[in-house]
Amino acid sequence: MRILILGAGKMGSFFVDLLSFDHETAVYDIDAKRLRFMYNTQRFTSMDEIDAFRPELVINAVTLKYTLDVFRQVIPHLPQDCILSDISSVKTGFKEFYEGAGMRYVSTHPMFGPTFANLGSLNHENAIVINEGDYMGRIFFRDLYSRLGLHVCEYSFEEHDETMAYSLSIPFVSTFTFAAVMKHQDAPGTTFKRHLKIAQGVLSEDDCLLREILFNPRTKSHVERIREELKNLIHIIDERDEEGLNRYLTRIRENIK
Repeated sequence: MRILILGAGKMGSFFVDLLSFDHETAVYDIDAKRLRFMYNTQRFTSMDEIDAFRPELVINAVTLKYTLDVFRQVIPHLPQDCILSDISSVKTGFKEFYEGAGMRYVSTHPMFGPTFANLGSLNHENAIVINEGDYMGRIFFRDLYSRLGLHVCEYSFEEHDETMAYSLSIPFVSTFTFAAVMKHQDAPGTTFKRHLKIAQGVLSEDDCLLREILFNPRTKSHVERIREELKNLIHIIDERDEEGLNRYLTRIRENIK
């Protein structure tokens, strides 16, 4: 299969390395310096070069902020039967875009990051394949992720964003809170250092991704739950309520079993 990867960042490079020995691949990026270390693949810096390549599948791996704009730029250079695909962690507006584009599409979310995951060992990581769109495209990505040892789930666009509002917004907002009150520690404890490492990783993410997660309409209710739990904990601390604290700890320990 002829596969075009848009974007030569961490995830774009990952897909080039993963696919280039079994498929005819090309990678496009406007910054030629990012293509210097790409090998066993064609390297494009101009949309016109894509015309002759005639890809059968496009994997859009650019930053979330530019994903749909880059799709709009590249579509005039693609064959009509080419499959569009994205790997975005937030899908707001994507279904409407794909349906308006009038082309085959598949949407997935490899949840291994590049921030924390070891891209060489992914057997404990997950991936989501959106169960809408092109059947053969879904089969391609399900097989690809399964061969990496990923646990693959299928959700609709709506279910995906609801899941992400929960699984991303809660740890992200908790991390923001930690970072907001953090101060330098000359002798930090082990737990503090682990939280600090997580905070550094989260806050190295693209601002657009963080904004889209926070501004997801489903995020607010989860943040409000965090606020209510903090109020309950403050009340227990103010009252020095040992029984209340025991009940609280029992409840939250059940949550993480």
